[in-house]
Amino acid sequence: MTRPFLALFVALLPSIGAAQGLDSLLARIAARIAQAPATAVGVYFRDLGSGDTLLVNGNARFHAASTMKVPVMIQLFRDRDAGRLSLNDSMVVRNEFRSIVDSSPYSLDQADDSDSTLYQMEGRRIPIQRLIELMETVSSNLATNILIDRVGAPRANATAHALGADSILVLRGVEDGKAYRAGRNNTTTARDLGMLLAALAQGRAASAASCDSMLAILGRQHFSEGIPAGLPAGTRVEHKTGWVGAVVYHDAAIVRPATGAPYVLVVLTGGIKEDREAYDLVADISEMVYSTVRK
Repeated sequence: MTRPFLALFVALLPSIGAAQGLDSLLARIAARIAQAPATAVGVYFRDLGSGDTLLVNGNARFHAASTMKVPVMIQLFRDRDAGRLSLNDSMVVRNEFRSIVDSSPYSLDQADDSDSTLYQMEGRRIPIQRLIELMETVSSNLATNILIDRVGAPRANATAHALGADSILVLRGVEDGKAYRAGRNNTTTARDLGMLLAALAQGRAASAASCDSMLAILGRQHFSEGIPAGLPAGTRVEHKTGWVGAVVYHDAAIVRPATGAPYVLVVLTGGIKEDREAYDLVADISEMVYSTVRK
């Protein structure tokens, strides 16, 4: 089994006590990762109160999977703020898109999508607000591609870079097979996603009202096998998951404990073949972080 190379980095420690706590956390996370059947794991943690930050392979690049839907949502809300669109505007549900390789048409397979409801609405007009909800909460690939066609992947990518996620790549919609085979994939790092979530939590990703709306959407996430599973029941979490078969499983979250400041936690995994092992790894890291920073 291949063990991930761990590039360990701790920064922004305001006190000796905090440094000791994060050093211990770093060691525990590294030990847990070493037990996992993963080819790579990336972790980003940031306390939004103190600014304490911890990275484990935080700049390692992964297939972004559905985490790329976060910058797409941010771009849509920024366009709303700028008057370029209304979330009440509607779009026709269609299932034909163009490859970024040669503009050839392709369609999504309902069987490969985590949401099937939208496929039953082909030809109907659906409000953008509803499409965003489906894209984020149930990770609808069809809604994502419709919305990417509206805002443009390059614009979502540029906005993400401007918010500090300066190495994320949002290139295309989902299931563009020709692009995938050509290696033209959406990619991210744990740090990139952490920067975007911090911008949302701090009201910098768009207007304050738009950030509040986006956080509410992420708080309605349907998939809770990762970071939420390592937290006390009832803990507020605003997050986005992503997965591609046995290639990757990710969870990127803002965690709001009952007491103390919220924090950002992102865990990206690659090469874990069993879903349960990936879920358990992410949940275990989540529990370690929570027990360290909120003890």
